[in-house]
Amino acid sequence: MQKVYSVGQINAYIRNMFDQDFVLNRIGICGEVSNCKYHTSGHIYFSLKDESGSIACVMFAGARKGLAFRLNNGQQVIVRGSISVYERTGSYQMYAKEISLDGAGFLYEKYLALKQELEDMGMFAAEYKQPLPFYAERLGVVTAPTGAAIRDIITVSTRRNPWIQIILYPALVQGQGSARSIAEGIRALDKAGVDVMIVGRGGGSIEDLWAFNEKIVAQAIFECRTPVISAVGHETDTTIADFVADLRAPTPSAAAELAVADVRELLGQMELYRDQLKRAMGFCLEDCRQRLLHSRMRLDHASPSQRLNSGRQRLMELENRLRERMQAEIREQRHRVGIYVEKLRGLSPLDKLSAGYGFVTDDSGKRIYSTDQAGPGDLLNIYISDGLIRARVEEIIPETADGKIGS
Repeated sequence: MQKVYSVGQINAYIRNMFDQDFVLNRIGICGEVSNCKYHTSGHIYFSLKDESGSIACVMFAGARKGLAFRLNNGQQVIVRGSISVYERTGSYQMYAKEISLDGAGFLYEKYLALKQELEDMGMFAAEYKQPLPFYAERLGVVTAPTGAAIRDIITVSTRRNPWIQIILYPALVQGQGSARSIAEGIRALDKAGVDVMIVGRGGGSIEDLWAFNEKIVAQAIFECRTPVISAVGHETDTTIADFVADLRAPTPSAAAELAVADVRELLGQMELYRDQLKRAMGFCLEDCRQRLLHSRMRLDHASPSQRLNSGRQRLMELENRLRERMQAEIREQRHRVGIYVEKLRGLSPLDKLSAGYGFVTDDSGKRIYSTDQAGPGDLLNIYISDGLIRARVEEIIPETADGKIGS
């Protein structure tokens, strides 16, 4: 009876055969790099191909010292290492230890030649790049109608702006006729009047992305009046369309982030601007109110009625001051008159007469103030407080030396 083996036993047996083969343990293979991917772990997965076939390859992170350049799709390389079987899938692959350049592959050479030609034509110049609109209402997308790219664009765009209008041109993005289909989609959406356009697809090998390296696509992007965002492949993939476009995005999702404004952020910014505007208006109104009040005060001060009132007030103040001065002057003069009155009163003979004194004159009215002015028999007039006495001198008695009168 024939013996039956398990899948694992067969895969282990085949692997053992590969490992014991001296040629397969130390082998170099020449081919073109395709489907190159750098894993987050540090491993590099890629394929080597030529016109007759391809082989899967892997370079583990520990062997990266055997790679002196960055591995990219389209490069013609020589890979040295061993070929063995991966038991879990039963597939064989090349385990690379060293990789060296062996000249550029055909597609890569074609890519570099077209890139240089378009650069010499000025299609990559910064002065031809158009700015993206701040707020896009209509988003045009040129890509395959199915696949992750369009789903990512729709998801991101509607999340950022639920009211965005997305117009899809279902283009071929791979294979025969794809470059013409993409160029026609760009021109159609440009005529439709979209605000911004995304042209792209998901990642792939250099063959898968080749439509975006065609001159017809580059020419359509360059002649487009609508701002174009190129979103071809993954972050490490670079095509001619990326250089010609107004802006390059590493992925279709990132392109949607760039093309569609976040409405929530925009509304928040508008709210902030509104608060700033209200504060600025409040400051402006308060300033205008103060200026108006100042102008009103100046106008009131300069008005005829105000000037008349001010004049009247001034006159009243002057009148009061004049009245006060006059009263003060009158009081002062009264005081002086009172002083003079007192002085005159002290000199007045009437006061002395009222005190019992008399005023004596001779018959001719000449005042008698000495005994030498009269003699016995002379007629004298004696004025007292209540009348006149006419008398005749009988005897003159002079004052003695000690101031006494008589003996």
